[in-house]
Amino acid sequence: MAIKLTERAAEEVKRFRQENNFDESTSLRIGVAGGGCSGFNYTLGFDDKFDEKADSKYDCHGVAVIVDKKSALYLDGTTVDWYSSLEKQGFTFENPNAVKSCGCGSSFQA
Repeated sequence: MAIKLTERAAEEVKRFRQENNFDESTSLRIGVAGGGCSGFNYTLGFDDKFDEKADSKYDCHGVAVIVDKKSALYLDGTTVDWYSSLEKQGFTFENPNAVKSCGCGSSFQA
């Protein structure tokens, strides 16, 4: 499996999807884009399109997750969690392929 969500992250995705009236068939798309202070940025969004040739699809605690095959090369083994504290909240990425990460947590170098 290229990527997985923790149960806490999956619950947050479900909550957000429900609050924003997204259809249950809408998947979470996770990817990588060039940019950021370390070279690559993580991308998160909702998508209802799935291309069997270009994408992989996973089920993580009841959330359908789509990853394009190019991003999967950088995300293999990554765990996405949800962090919440008084100072900040958001998704965190534990990526074993990252050789360097930015302090913001949304940028990495592979």
